[in-house]
Amino acid sequence: MYKKRKERLYICDIIENPPIIYPMYYTVSDTLKNNEMLIESLKTVHLSEFHNLKIPSDAKEIFEAIRLGAFPIYKGQYVVGEFGGRLMYLESSGWKSLQVTKSVFDLNQWLV
Repeated sequence: MYKKRKERLYICDIIENPPIIYPMYYTVSDTLKNNEMLIESLKTVHLSEFHNLKIPSDAKEIFEAIRLGAFPIYKGQYVVGEFGGRLMYLESSGWKSLQVTKSVFDLNQWLV
């Protein structure tokens, strides 16, 4: 069976002299490496430029953004997507399942 290839997306390749360099790279699929919405979300996190985003008024806004192909930001540091019916956040080693904790339901933790 064919396994999708994972590649490293280095922050310094998408932002010149990023002020926030941790993590230095993200492991993503070849398709997501070229996804403009993902790259814009990562730029937002690493530049800490949240002025174009807003706190959602309800959870429907988060899921609507995901449905439209956007990647909401959780806690100002995690880019979130939906894969296989699960909410996942991006870390250096790849996508991890978002654990359902009390803070996940706090809309002040989200930016869309």
